[in-house]
Amino acid sequence: MSADNQQERLDADWIVGFVDGEGSFHVAINKIPKMTLGFQVLPEFRVVQHERDEKILQKLKGYFGFGEITVNRKDRHGIRKEFRVRGLENLNRLLKFFQDNPLKTSKYRNFKIFAEIIEAMNNKEHLTKEGLRKIAELASMMNRQQDRVSKILRDYTPDARKSEDIVRPL
Repeated sequence: MSADNQQERLDADWIVGFVDGEGSFHVAINKIPKMTLGFQVLPEFRVVQHERDEKILQKLKGYFGFGEITVNRKDRHGIRKEFRVRGLENLNRLLKFFQDNPLKTSKYRNFKIFAEIIEAMNNKEHLTKEGLRKIAELASMMNRQQDRVSKILRDYTPDARKSEDIVRPL
């Protein structure tokens, strides 16, 4: 069966394989002074493809029934588009899919950490200093970030130093 025909059927196994290769689970922690603790936790799931393969992103969106397709970036190779899922309700639905259909590669580890962060947010832990610190520590372990200690911890430890840009997206 050709690759195009396999993509036409978009079953759970195909999606797991595709996401293992092309997807990412990401948590940004952005400094926003208007927020209660001064930070926004922004978890998201993404699949990025060249614009010539936008059709597969549309199929993913159709399969899940949520998410959006936006421009990821423009470079000398053309336009990259992404299927992006944000918002706890949709992310919880996405987590259920990947709990029922586990990833097969090392990306599974990032998924487990991501799921723990979403669970903490479901429990409103991101609205407390302790919870925000926990989420920052977990996020720093995702996507090969083990050696990077999140600067957000500086604000919530006794020997904290002041930083202008506390946390960059991970």
